[in-house]
Amino acid sequence: MSEKRVVMVIDMQNGVFATPRRQRQECVARINRLIGAADSVIFIQHAEDGGLEEGSEGFALLSELEQPADALYVTKTACDAFYQTQLERVLAENSISQFVICGCATDYCVDTTLKIGASKGYAITVAEDAHTTANRPAAQAETLIAHYNEVWRTLTVPGNPVSVKPVETIVAQWQAN
Repeated sequence: MSEKRVVMVIDMQNGVFATPRRQRQECVARINRLIGAADSVIFIQHAEDGGLEEGSEGFALLSELEQPADALYVTKTACDAFYQTQLERVLAENSISQFVICGCATDYCVDTTLKIGASKGYAITVAEDAHTTANRPAAQAETLIAHYNEVWRTLTVPGNPVSVKPVETIVAQWQAN
């Protein structure tokens, strides 16, 4: 049996998007494309005081994001979705050893979770056109997204390289298997 097609969606929440993010609609549309083609979806939601409290409107996922009835949910309090969360337990209970990662924020939560996950041995593919961030003082969002895609393409994790592919390539590969 082939591996499950799993998408991990990070921080696509109302409160996170109170700060404008690059190409919100396009990013959500691509994430929804992945969700529609996946066997399983894990939503990672950031919780903290100041508008992202669990159960608040800020904590809620974006309304335009598709949420399958059987989706899995993990709450985090740090950029690393593995740090003091139930993520590893959820992955183990669902026999998930590989996943596609997407969401917000490229330069914080996506990057940290990807690097920690790869170092833990998970086979990770980045949906290169389905993650977003905000403009930062040192660089514009578009530059950051391109920069991190390149960093991830060349990330050194011996025996467990990270893949970086566009959504349409990922979906086409899933459909071929």
